[in-house]
Amino acid sequence: MESQQSRVLVQLRDMILKGEFAPGERLAEIPVSERLQASRTPVRLALASLEHEGLIEQSPSGGYQMRRFTSQEVADAIRVRGLLEGFAARLLAENGAPRQLLRELHDVLEDGDKVVNKDNMDLDDYAAYVEMNDRFHQLIVDGCGNVMIKRVMDMLNGQPFAAASAMLPMQSSMEEGHQWMKQAHRTHHALLQAIERSQGSRAQALGEEHVEIARMNLDYALDKPELAAKIMPGIKLVADAVRSRS
Repeated sequence: MESQQSRVLVQLRDMILKGEFAPGERLAEIPVSERLQASRTPVRLALASLEHEGLIEQSPSGGYQMRRFTSQEVADAIRVRGLLEGFAARLLAENGAPRQLLRELHDVLEDGDKVVNKDNMDLDDYAAYVEMNDRFHQLIVDGCGNVMIKRVMDMLNGQPFAAASAMLPMQSSMEEGHQWMKQAHRTHHALLQAIERSQGSRAQALGEEHVEIARMNLDYALDKPELAAKIMPGIKLVADAVRSRS
């Protein structure tokens, strides 16, 4: 069930980020299940996850509806996430990460290596990368020992496009998206290396830099939305949402 839920979540998130649902449009469990040819349980769980991410909200008439938001909300949340994750990585580097945590981080990155180093990535590979990416970031936040960082990160994960995997590009035929994921994964390895070498300043800088790709993609989408949609389809909805409010 978990694997099926991951696939449905990836498909739904990608449809949302490509702008296939208009801001305010209703998303009901049965029509979505029929559209994806999936059972209702994984769809129900996926919709709940998307609500937590802030991409959709409960509809007064039942089910969910697309949420309206601004580019400034997205940019602010991304920047704050970078600061928090960078600080969490610094704490691990300076305080010393437990061996068990380091083993888990290495295992997670090896899982990521298996999918990003393929010549082409399919839907299952993409879902696996998303799970790996979420797990890597969560391990750092949970392992840093700072309860307030965890609390604020939980709040940020409920903001549109602020979660660690919310702006990952849909791979498939998009070579640029695949290369973006390779670059992001190289940063994962560099970040873990800085933690292991007790390089606090470097770990913090890498954590903050890691989210800059998402922020720059946001700026690019607002400046050239149609071209950006071809390179990183997932961010087209941000520009569409902003134009709908102007």
